[in-house]
Amino acid sequence: MRTAMRNRTGLYRSRHGVICGVCRGVAEYLDFSVFWTRMIAVALFIFTGIWPIVGIYLLAMLVMKPEPLVPLETDDEAEFYNSFAHSRSMARQRLKHIYDKIDRRVQRMEHAVTAREYDWDQRLNRNL
Repeated sequence: MRTAMRNRTGLYRSRHGVICGVCRGVAEYLDFSVFWTRMIAVALFIFTGIWPIVGIYLLAMLVMKPEPLVPLETDDEAEFYNSFAHSRSMARQRLKHIYDKIDRRVQRMEHAVTAREYDWDQRLNRNL
């Protein structure tokens, strides 16, 4: 299940990683061993100097979105998660728009049911 979700939705920081989940997220995305991914990162850290790799790691930590808590099953869920991860205010506006549409539908139904033309007593008495 995680493999299908990962291939469909992209690269994420793992929530089960040691240091912010960057190496584990890359390893899972590439379907590679987490141990060897970490060993490559440590080797690069030692042989190229401290700051270039630390800078790249920190940049990856900031750019990569965290892995979703619940597996994404549909494209709509993936789209919403991606919009939320990029812009929470945009996701909040989407939810507000959806809520407003539902609220208007409920108001129309309430108006139809409580209208004078919709007299339940007459309809129930005719059927008896």
